[in-house]
Order: sequence, then structure tokens, then C-alpha cells
Amino acid sequence: MEALRDQWEQQQRERSVAGKSWRESGLVFTSKVGTGLDPSDVRRDFRNAIRGAEGIEPDDWTPRELRHSFVSLLSDNGIPLEEISRLVGHSSTTVTEAVYRKQIRPVLQEGAVVMDRIFQGE
Repeated sequence: MEALRDQWEQQQRERSVAGKSWRESGLVFTSKVGTGLDPSDVRRDFRNAIRGAEGIEPDDWTPRELRHSFVSLLSDNGIPLEEISRLVGHSSTTVTEAVYRKQIRPVLQEGAVVMDRIFQGE
């Protein structure tokens, strides 16, 4: 809740600075004048946030790569597809499977190995 309060306070400061230029959008994360963020705004802010991190070249990363890396790490460590789907905000595993097919291959392969073991035991 503290992060949300901090964001609200930041937006209040931006609203004050923008004055008559402010456009109320009802969004939590906005540009300096209250409008929705476009992809270049998000990429720029993300790259600024990771600048200085050891071993990271900010211009090589976007929020999309971070999200795919997140899914890959979960998958590689055996997190069930249903849990991955929930964590990335999908309403079903179908979307997760379609979008992250390469990243979730280890989870799917693990399921195939288990099925092989089950049917070999007959």
C-alpha cells in the first residue's frame, strides 16, 4: 500500500507542475501531463530504472524481455503452468501457452516425461 500511496503523491506533484496542461485520465501511471503512457515512455523509464545494474546493458532490455525472462525462470524451476498463468495475469493457461510457448517448454516436457513413466508402468 505504501508504493501505491507514493505513486499517488508523485502524481499529485506532477498534476501541480502541469497546471492547466494536466489531462485527467483516471490512470495510475501517466505521463507528466496525465495522459496514458505510450510504449516509448515505458521503455525509456524502464531503461532508466535498470541503468547502473551490474552486467546489464539497458538498451538491450524492454519490459517485454523482463516478462519473458520471468516466465522462463519460473518454468525452468518447475513452477506449474497454472501458477505461471496466474502470476502473469492471464485468465487461463491457454493464453500463457500460446504467448510463452518457448519459455514454458520445460514445464510441458516435464509433463510428457511423467506421462511416459505412468504408461510404461502398465
